[in-house]
Amino acid sequence: MQKEGKLQQCSIDFSIKLIELHERINGKSFLKNQLARSGTSIGANIHEAGYAESPEDFIHKLSVALKECNETEYWLTILASACTQLAPESVSLKRDAGSIRRMLISSITTVKQRHAVKKH
Repeated sequence: MQKEGKLQQCSIDFSIKLIELHERINGKSFLKNQLARSGTSIGANIHEAGYAESPEDFIHKLSVALKECNETEYWLTILASACTQLAPESVSLKRDAGSIRRMLISSITTVKQRHAVKKH
């Protein structure tokens, strides 16, 4: 599987796990909403990158996904502290987000390097 295909599938799997966790959070609507928005935005931006109009657009979309991934990791940290009964799932999802973050960084770096070579 290509890196982009693997990244897209990982983001879909992550979103599904996040939705399942979201349904188990009692109360804390602000936290639930922030987590849902940032967490599902990762995959949406990765998907959009597949239809980028240029290498710059591709990099931009993956960079937005990276920012959303970082934000999601933050909210998962807060969730683990605020809802200790959900801490194991939060920590597991945070690890998954870390894997996605590393793939995003790798993809962005690779495209930047390839694009820089083509410009010269």
